[in-house]
Amino acid sequence: MAGTDDSIDVSEIGELTPPERTLMGPGPSDVNPRVLRAMSTPLVGHLDPSFVEIMDEVQELLRYTFRTDNRWTIPVSGTGSAAMEAAIGNVVEPGDTMLVPTNGYFGSRMASMARRAGGEVAEVDAPWGEPLDPDDVNDALAEHQPDVFGFVHAETSTGVLQPDVPELTAAAHDHDALVIADTVTSLGGVELRVDEWGIDVAYSGPQKCLSCPPGASPLTLSDDAMEKVLSRDEDPRSWYLDLSLLEGYWGDERAYHHTAPVTNVYAIREALRLVAEEGIEERWARHERVAGALKAGVEAMGLEMNASDEYWLPSLNAVRVPDGIDDGDVCSALLERYDLEIASGLGDLDGEIFRIGCMGHSAQPGNVIFVVTALGDVLESMGADVDPGAGVTATRRALRE
Repeated sequence: MAGTDDSIDVSEIGELTPPERTLMGPGPSDVNPRVLRAMSTPLVGHLDPSFVEIMDEVQELLRYTFRTDNRWTIPVSGTGSAAMEAAIGNVVEPGDTMLVPTNGYFGSRMASMARRAGGEVAEVDAPWGEPLDPDDVNDALAEHQPDVFGFVHAETSTGVLQPDVPELTAAAHDHDALVIADTVTSLGGVELRVDEWGIDVAYSGPQKCLSCPPGASPLTLSDDAMEKVLSRDEDPRSWYLDLSLLEGYWGDERAYHHTAPVTNVYAIREALRLVAEEGIEERWARHERVAGALKAGVEAMGLEMNASDEYWLPSLNAVRVPDGIDDGDVCSALLERYDLEIASGLGDLDGEIFRIGCMGHSAQPGNVIFVVTALGDVLESMGADVDPGAGVTATRRALRE
């Protein structure tokens, strides 16, 4: 045992040998070997001239992927939640009101971060599993006159893709509110156009549709949003995530703020290169085609999607758990029998859905055939009323179309 002893038996710990999983849950997704190779390249200092060039390249690639010309586009040192907190904690000042959605787990996290930033929270209601209705958003904006409106573009907890984004942002701007978008499960996987859609701030995570290990998380701010950040009456409550300080490192000065996670920046650079090589619109189309085959398979098997077709989220497929089946038992069996990861539901949908990702490097035909086959086998063995053969046939047919 370790602790206060002067020695430790390393043989008790052994070499690092994690299992080789196929990652088809809500994230992380499988990582392209090119990204892993990039992470094995030699370190340089975080102010080394060669690393400064890499920083510039990452920013340009992020602008391409976000579909924005925003100068203030950076990878935040941390996971997607760090980028989320950087966005909300800098834009929301004490006394500000932030309007947030109630239709998913991550809308609730927006609310929590806004309160921690000293803001007041107002809510626009929608059931879990449905998107925000533009009329309801208009009514809430008129009632609360918020300083900031936040919405989740792709709700990981429900499998819902928010439609009508330009309509929502236009309504918010009519009420002089800045718009913050959670794009953690959409960036690089489904259509997202930050500038064209009028989004002021968007944050994301690298481990989902970008298929990059967590550690450097995308964030972009418009000039209007950054002006609000730089004109605050008091400093944000987080020194580490203070964008007015991070601007000195990621802006023109390249002044020391913190030691950037160099290896993670290498990783996101290579992941974003893969996005650009494929082409962003082609990448959106691939996700829709491959996830569409997954959807066809689970439905043909006899399962039901949680989200309606008009707001189905290709990168995160929420599938209803059949009657009499324990979702946790299914997820455990898939890991044990197939080294395959999917996930259970969160929050209000805990125990009611499976969450099956189809993201980035994991969004491949062979993977979705594997998922449908393995899921059908496990469910059938547990007594569910499913037809695994019909599911596999439908998946293959959809992939040929």
